Amino acid sequence: MIEKSLLKDLAAFDTPTICNALEIVAPERWLTGYTVKPLVAPFPDLPPMVGYAKTVTIRATHINEVTGQAAREQRIKYYEYMASEPAPGIAVLQDLDGPDVGFGAFWGEVQSTVHKALGCAGVITDGCIRDIPQWAPGLPVLAGSIAPSHARVHLADFGKQVRVAGMVVKSGDLIHADRHGAVVIPEAVAAKIPAACDLLARKEAVILDMARKPGFTVAMLRDALKKQDEIH
Repeated sequence: MIEKSLLKDLAAFDTPTICNALEIVAPERWLTGYTVKPLVAPFPDLPPMVGYAKTVTIRATHINEVTGQAAREQRIKYYEYMASEPAPGIAVLQDLDGPDVGFGAFWGEVQSTVHKALGCAGVITDGCIRDIPQWAPGLPVLAGSIAPSHARVHLADFGKQVRVAGMVVKSGDLIHADRHGAVVIPEAVAAKIPAACDLLARKEAVILDMARKPGFTVAMLRDALKKQDEIH
């Protein structure tokens, strides 16, 4: 686990900026580790979510083969997993009925409220969600779709590797996500990201400030690009 203060620092940046910073501190991840399909963000103005992946798989198109007391024990173990360290957790759910299909919503008013109370910092799923007006206030979510029914939704497994919107996630991975999508942050480089974000901001400011001046020209852009190269 990384320091809580670093989690707070990472949450100060949007996910595209985090992805840009990863290109500096972990260039081998240019083409991997982030979502590559669009996800619905029903609460786009919420701040980014940062936390550790709690991985889950679900199904909704057939009856749960685990029944009775065994099903109840599975659900309790699942909640214990969600509430366990490392924290805060982000629920990352792969819908096995997919891809790009949400037959039944695991997440709605009840699950969002319960998970938030257990310390969950957010939800990322390629499945569907529902109960948007009743959703737990302040809990960010990215979903494959919004749908009305829970159908026969049930847990398939948890704690295993999942793939959501093209992003491969292992239990305990450090995740950053906002309305744009999500990315896995290798913990080995996490502490380097705030400085990389600051460097990027200073470099971009040179271009943006110049481009916003009246009478902007290619010659001015050439000068700005030269100044940008001098920033380290």
